[in-house]
Amino acid sequence: MIYIHPLADVAECSIGDCTNVWQFVVILKGAVIGRNCNICAQTLIEGDVQIGDRVTVKSGVQLWDGTLIEDDVFIGPNVSFTNDRYPRSKQYPEMFSGVRVCKKASIGANATILPGITIGSEAMVGAGAVVTRDVPPKAVVIGNPARIVRYI
Repeated sequence: MIYIHPLADVAECSIGDCTNVWQFVVILKGAVIGRNCNICAQTLIEGDVQIGDRVTVKSGVQLWDGTLIEDDVFIGPNVSFTNDRYPRSKQYPEMFSGVRVCKKASIGANATILPGITIGSEAMVGAGAVVTRDVPPKAVVIGNPARIVRYI
């Protein structure tokens, strides 16, 4: 059973069984969200976004067009994803450079992920990190710019 809070704004999209969508969430037409996910309050999910199964998206996160989130990912509160390398008002790229977060990765609160980045499977991004290049599988990154401090 899917739970959608009455104060959420959910357009025509695909949401898997046992997923919870909480208050003040906005999901645009075309988004795909897997099974057993938890989409917390005040989250925005654009239409060209795919989210796998068992994903947690904490409050204050915006997932922009081109973003791919694989299974078992944790996204902490207020993580900032980006999808345009050279943003200008009213000037859009032909294709957005979405972010890919591979299975079982975790992203700490207030991290910033730049366009076109891949975060490898089981990697961990520390709170407040600014990720400017791909993160290898099982790497732990922290800081600005994010740097590898160890592997899991």
